[in-house]
Amino acid sequence: QVQLEESGGGSVQAGGSLRLSCAVSGYSGDRACMAWFRQRPGKEREEVAARCGDDRERYADSVAGRSTLSRDNVKNTLYLQINSLKPDDTAMYLCAAGGAGILWGSLFRPSAYPYWGRGTQVTVSS
Repeated sequence: QVQLEESGGGSVQAGGSLRLSCAVSGYSGDRACMAWFRQRPGKEREEVAARCGDDRERYADSVAGRSTLSRDNVKNTLYLQINSLKPDDTAMYLCAAGGAGILWGSLFRPSAYPYWGRGTQVTVSS
């Protein structure tokens, strides 16, 4: 059974940083695609960043330049570091996992990922 568990969220002040973690069990593959999405109450799920293997990464414009993905293949964990946090970053952050063959144009489509975690809440105060 595939399970994704996010952690690392919390309440921070604007300008601060957080490192989110997504631990995956029951599913492995160095080439697999994994992604972070976020969702605010009453809003659609929004892309944040995605990574396939070690050579394909994509960041949403909203976090580009202040966020970094990293991956520990031994621990089967994906990390998202977000710096210079803004109140607009407040959301539930969800991790997703899918196969290695997700096309570049589909990396930010939630439907491309069959496995999802429950999320970790990030709250940024001004």
